[in-house]
Amino acid sequence: MGAPLYLITLAALSSRRSLNEFPLSLLPTSLSGETMSTFLQSTGILGGLLNSLTIGLSTVALSLLIGLPAGYAMARYAFKGRDPYQLALLLTRALPIVVLSVPLARIFLDTGLYDTTYGVTLLHTALALPTTILITSAIFLGVSREQEEAAMIFGASPLAAFARVVVPQALPGIAASAMFTFVLSWNEVLGASILTLNRRTLPAQVLATLADSPLAFRFAGGLALVVPALIFIAVARRYLLNMWGTTLR
Repeated sequence: MGAPLYLITLAALSSRRSLNEFPLSLLPTSLSGETMSTFLQSTGILGGLLNSLTIGLSTVALSLLIGLPAGYAMARYAFKGRDPYQLALLLTRALPIVVLSVPLARIFLDTGLYDTTYGVTLLHTALALPTTILITSAIFLGVSREQEEAAMIFGASPLAAFARVVVPQALPGIAASAMFTFVLSWNEVLGASILTLNRRTLPAQVLATLADSPLAFRFAGGLALVVPALIFIAVARRYLLNMWGTTLR
């Protein structure tokens, strides 16, 4: 995993002249900010970066807002059809986005959501919700029900017990879900390319200009796509004690 990251970073931070040398050096011998500067000043790049951050963070917030109560209900309550419901959640990921692209584009055009960050946020939320619900339900199963009941005995409402007792202990699973959701939204390119024209995300913008771009632009684009996701993971990992919630602190 580190090798391609290193090579992309090295190429993006090297001068254009050094990229055409043969053989290429594996050491940073001619560092330059010219490539990244040119990339960031290209038309649509900063706007695409802002759109990607807005959509990614909005997708995380909306997925957790819907997915946390659903995961809690699946972990705490035994209701008829719970197992088929869990299977149905996974089956929603069986449909490739390319199959849904034309119907989605038509719906978004009819509802006025085409070429908006709101529309792409809804699409990414729908793609991330199954995993969000399953991860959070797994983490809630590891939280002691007795502690939650004890909080309610001492006067806390069910909502207060959930917020003050359950959520703090479920932070590892919530962090895991947030990380997965943000990376999924950040890397998703096909849906964003089809459903937007002037408000494209950074991956969609890079994809649209990739064929006509020089080699240096492509390396700079690769680095620009990787760094924000790595920063988000670095921030969220402090809450990540165990990915699937088997160990709680």
